[in-house]
Amino acid sequence: MRLLLLQLLLVSTAVVASAQDRVSLSGKWQVHLNVAGNESDQTCTLTQEGSDLTGTCDSDQATGKLAGKVADKTVAWTFKSEYNGAPLTIKYKGTLDGTSKITGSVLVEEYSVEGEFTATLAK
Repeated sequence: MRLLLLQLLLVSTAVVASAQDRVSLSGKWQVHLNVAGNESDQTCTLTQEGSDLTGTCDSDQATGKLAGKVADKTVAWTFKSEYNGAPLTIKYKGTLDGTSKITGSVLVEEYSVEGEFTATLAK
């Protein structure tokens, strides 16, 4: 009987820990980019349903929709927009640090330039 109780306790502790590890990325994020020495800021509104991300990003230069995925602490999304009338695709891949910060790399597909980004959850 004690062994059964111990097993139930261990299983329930693992389930609670697993639920606590899942953080929703839904909300407004301030994203700072540094691409080829050019810095810019965006506000991205993310909606997470399971492992899927959807939403929008807005900046002084572009507005558009995003789609992506979350797996454990890895976060990736693609933002599609236009710049000076031409299509623009920006791919983000980062790591969730805690519950309110994502850091990683960014690729501007049409120009084949890479950079870094930091996203922080707006308060």
